[in-house]
Parts: sequence; C-alpha cells; structure tokens
Amino acid sequence: MKIAYLGSGEFGVPCLEALKASRHDLSLVVTQPAQPSGRGRKPRPTRVAHWAETHAEPFLETANVNAPEVIEKIADSEPDVTVVIAFGQKIGKTLVDLPPKGAINVHASLLPKLRGAAPINWAIIRGETETGLSIITLAERMDAGDILAQCSTTIDVLETAGELHDRLAHMAAPLLLETLEKIDAGQATYTKQDERQASRAPKLKKSDGFLDFSHPAYVLADQIRGFWPWPGASARFVSTRTGKTTRVTLALAEVIWGTTAASSPPGTFDGDLNVVCGDGRLSIRKLKPAGAGLMTLGDFVNGWRVQPGDRFVKMEE
Repeated sequence: MKIAYLGSGEFGVPCLEALKASRHDLSLVVTQPAQPSGRGRKPRPTRVAHWAETHAEPFLETANVNAPEVIEKIADSEPDVTVVIAFGQKIGKTLVDLPPKGAINVHASLLPKLRGAAPINWAIIRGETETGLSIITLAERMDAGDILAQCSTTIDVLETAGELHDRLAHMAAPLLLETLEKIDAGQATYTKQDERQASRAPKLKKSDGFLDFSHPAYVLADQIRGFWPWPGASARFVSTRTGKTTRVTLALAEVIWGTTAASSPPGTFDGDLNVVCGDGRLSIRKLKPAGAGLMTLGDFVNGWRVQPGDRFVKMEE
C-alpha cells in the first residue's frame, strides 16, 4: 500500500523505520515546520523531517496541514492509508476521508484511558502499573476513534516517562505493520470505545513539574518519574549553611516505607539525607542541578555540601 505519514515527534521514528523496510511505500511524509531551539534559537527541523531527509524520502513541512494546497499535495501522492503519529495538528475531515482505506493513529495508551497529548507521562504520574498502545481510526473528537489493535505492557516501578516513551515507540512498529496488513486484506476489526471508561491526559506545562513536598512520598515519586525528562520535577535547594539556593530537577526517587512521623517540615533533609514529605520520606536517586549534568545524590551531597536541615522548597510560577 501507499502510505502518507503525518508526524513530528521522535515517538514515530521506529514506525517510520519499519514502514521503510516493509513492502509498503511511503508516498509522502508530512511534518511540522522547523522550530527555534537551543541557546542560539536556530530553527531545528523535527525528528521526522530529519529522518525523511536522511533517508531521501519525500517530505513536506507545514504549519497548516488542512490548507487546500497542502491537501492537494497529499492527494497527489495517492495514499491508500494515512498514518498519524505525534503530529501536533488536528486533522480535518477532508484529509481524514482522503485515503480509500482510511486514516489511523498510533496512541500511547490503552484507550479509552488517557486520551490527550501526554498519555505516557500521566500513566506514571497517576500511579498506573500498566499501559500500552492503541491503533485507532481518526475521529472528530481527540483519540475517540474506533480501536483496530492494542497491546499492553507493565510499567516498571522505577521507569521514567522518557524510558517508557522509548520502549513504547519500539513496541509500536510491529503492531502498526500487523494492523496495516489486516487493513489491506480487508480483515481489520473496528471496535467502538467505551466512553464510560474515558480519562484525560492533557498537555503538560513547565509549572506542572513544580514539586510540593507536603504531598505524600509515593505521589511525589510518581511525579518525579512521570515528569522526566520534560517538564522536569523541579524544586529549589536551600542550604542552611550558606543560605544560597539552587534550582534542581529531580529525575528519580524511591519511597522510604515504614518511617515514623516527621519532626521536620516537608522538603527537609533528615539525618539520613532522605527528604521529609507530607507523608513518608523520599530517597533521591538522581537529580540535575541548574547548570550541571545529571548526577547521583552522593555526587550532589559532595558538590553542594548537603547536610541535615537543608531543604527543598517549591518553585514559584
């Protein structure tokens, strides 16, 4: 089959690799325009644009995929199916109806759970122990189309959103190819979603990662994993010795279960250099101070001369 691929994010790259190696033909790759990035704010193409250029595949960058001239170019590529993965724009009805065998989307949750832009993050933040992938038809409402295929996986207790993202991206490739074969053979099954089970996974913003240590330790541990690497679970480290503050991003922490009632305010380092929370304590595994690289707690303790009584305080918006 001839396939039009609409995507921008790195999540879809393993699927692109699988499509290129398959019997199918990538008739056109459509992606978002280059965006300013880094300290120099130089335009940087999307990972999908970079992949297409590197592999000499025809591609188109557009800020409005529903513009008539863009629709015409996609139509000229004569796709049998449109595949949408982490594209970043709403696909209009004209485009959805364009390919004779439909338009499908790869979504990183077990729909109807976690509809929205950040399902991987929210699965971890909400303490889910299982997630997965769904391949659905495109619909007017976000992520509400019919389900063609699903697969599930267990979330490891110390797995970050970044790690789960990469693992699901690689799991998606064989599931997509299997689904395309069924569509081509006319053997695909289309199952309506149960709206009663629907939940949301809205787009994250930087301030979502501002930690509040008055929350229970297990909640904070999930937030830290779910916000890594973006937007990052952030706090300000305050040294009682110098009074100086440093912004830090926590990347991994483990709950210390069975601790006695805290005698210090939430956010304080106790005698074992664990962090007191509203309920329980956290053992910080990895963190990244502003201007420095990712490091272990031991390296941070040595470099910033951390001592009991030092504390993390909540970032201000």
